Amino acid sequence: MDPEHAFAFRGVHATVGRFRLRDVSFSLPQGYVMGFVGANGAGKTTSIRCLLGMQRIDRGEIEVLGHRVPTPVALRQDVGVVLDHSYLVGEWRLTEVERAVEPFYDRWDTARYHDLLADFGLDPRARVKDLSRGMAVKLMITIALSHRARLLVFDEPTSGLDPVARDELSAILGDFLTDERHSILFSTHITSDLERIGDYLTLVHDGRIVATGTKDEVLDGYRIVRGGPDDFADVVGVPLIGLRRTGVAAEALVATEDAGLLGDRVVIERPSLEEIAVHIGSPAPGRARAKEYS
Repeated sequence: MDPEHAFAFRGVHATVGRFRLRDVSFSLPQGYVMGFVGANGAGKTTSIRCLLGMQRIDRGEIEVLGHRVPTPVALRQDVGVVLDHSYLVGEWRLTEVERAVEPFYDRWDTARYHDLLADFGLDPRARVKDLSRGMAVKLMITIALSHRARLLVFDEPTSGLDPVARDELSAILGDFLTDERHSILFSTHITSDLERIGDYLTLVHDGRIVATGTKDEVLDGYRIVRGGPDDFADVVGVPLIGLRRTGVAAEALVATEDAGLLGDRVVIERPSLEEIAVHIGSPAPGRARAKEYS
């Protein structure tokens, strides 16, 4: 066990119906933000369920804050979960929410709960069902911060949020990370959310990890190549990830070390995270090779 890691997956396999996680390995040092990126259905939620002990794994191991999953019950005090939907009873007022969840947490801080409601503009008298999408996310963050969680796990929290609400969320997470013991796993398919707050990135596609490392390492590991519609027709030995063709142009993602093999007939550019995510998630021919940076 490594107490310096917020969490670590090591060779994890899991089966959910017809979907499988295959040999999933990635980790996050304490004090940082991991962006977990992939298209819908890529395996993000299944991985998070495994991390939280909600999904049985077939092989491998998962570690959270120095303990192997399933973790001791007491360790659950240190993990806060924010989902893409509210798990609270719609008729509850926010004061009733506190009464319902407080008994589950030994370090519950009532004063902090009400301070955060005020900071986030949440009326304690409001009912859960009447909260906007952004307000509901803020309420779940309030709950996580009120029991002094050390690891926050976000599963698509910004889906459906407007840009202002997403900007507010980034500020909230920045405040949380002022404590170097705090860490965040941020699962999303909206890559702009990670441009400012992400320290590490893990890309997942079809139940496999495609790349994992620091944000700069992952971004530096790929290049976008563009050319005419026939420029890639005779390419051999260079995997063209998510190759797209139109009547006038063609575009693909390639590993940086392979880009030079295409010669001077194509334009080579450093991709954005969104471009990497789109090409890796594309059903077009070309499979990304797994990359792990250390």
